[in-house]
Amino acid sequence: MEIRVRDLCKSYGGVPVLRNVTFTAGDGVTCVMAPSGAGKTTLLRILLGLETADGGTVEGADCRWTAVFQEDRLLEHLDAAGNLRFVLGRDYDGARAASLLAELGLEEAGRKAVREYSGGMRRRLALARALLAESAALALDEPFAGLDGETRRRAWSCILRHRAGRPVLLVTHDEEDAAGLGAAVVRLA
Repeated sequence: MEIRVRDLCKSYGGVPVLRNVTFTAGDGVTCVMAPSGAGKTTLLRILLGLETADGGTVEGADCRWTAVFQEDRLLEHLDAAGNLRFVLGRDYDGARAASLLAELGLEEAGRKAVREYSGGMRRRLALARALLAESAALALDEPFAGLDGETRRRAWSCILRHRAGRPVLLVTHDEEDAAGLGAAVVRLA
């Protein structure tokens, strides 16, 4: 599967955010890099169908996506398993979920409600949710924020093992994340 972006443009109130962005994301990890405020999240929102571009074309993105947003978007009163069950519904596999949570270092979270989790624990649970959900592509918006070095490396390995042939689009400003995932890099101006 390929996602092809050609001459994509987006402005807010007459101020350009994306200017003629062109790239192809195929099998593997593609990392869109730019400083904060350069339109990375806007680009993801367009690809996910949450916003409309002002110009240009996107091909191949009209598929089922899973995403890790900058906000974790978790259900605070539920534990890890409850959050995963809520999203996955009938596709929830307790053994598979427990295995992935252990890979991400969340086996100790137990039955604690998400409201008791640290920021890093929340990020890892959001990542587990996206990796477990059925989809054709995976969008990751600054998924490693708040993770220490070892936990970050663990998350990279987990993504590479569980992406299941899906294209992964990562947006970040961190060169180390792109390198850790062996990503093809696209730089926004």
